[in-house]
Amino acid sequence: MVPSKEEMLAALAGRHGDEMQKKLSEASVAVCGLGGLGSNISIALARTGVGRLHIIDFDTVDISNLNRQQYFSDQIGMPKTEALRQILSRIAPYCDIITDTVKLSPDNIPLLLKDEQIICEAFDKADQKAMLVNTVLETFPDKYLVAGSGMAGSFSANLIHTRRVAGRFYICGDEVNGVAEGEGLFASRVLVCAAHQAHMVIRLIAGETEC
Repeated sequence: MVPSKEEMLAALAGRHGDEMQKKLSEASVAVCGLGGLGSNISIALARTGVGRLHIIDFDTVDISNLNRQQYFSDQIGMPKTEALRQILSRIAPYCDIITDTVKLSPDNIPLLLKDEQIICEAFDKADQKAMLVNTVLETFPDKYLVAGSGMAGSFSANLIHTRRVAGRFYICGDEVNGVAEGEGLFASRVLVCAAHQAHMVIRLIAGETEC
């Protein structure tokens, strides 16, 4: 039986405290890209009780995603937005989940991301990462942006860190190791980077701006 909304909120407040849970419940976060980073970030934020999640991706679930992304084999072929919405709805049935199955671009970012207070960049490709970061910084200087850079390979997970680049812009990762021959993506290391991003979001919601 699914607990009531009041029961869920009471359980979360019991873990996080009433004041903090109120901030989480009132927060709105966009997750751009729902691969290894984005699917894990979304699940961490949903479990924490973030009130509204706006999840965005144009891709579908592929068998090659299953080694590090939070999808199931019976979801292969589904749009990632719909597959992740199903998962998040089971974890956090009272979270307001907004989905957009679209490829983000400088043309649609101003409209799609205008209502979110915090934006997570979780793309795979460097050019798309740069596009989103540059567009958000130019269009929404008042919003927080948490990006990922460098989580590939079997290098030490301790190399992954969170750094405040400037103002409201943060980067999580080792900032060095991208996907290359012999340096694939492992669930464990991708999870560490996603956890850094999700936790920085939680700190920002709490009003803590230092890494």
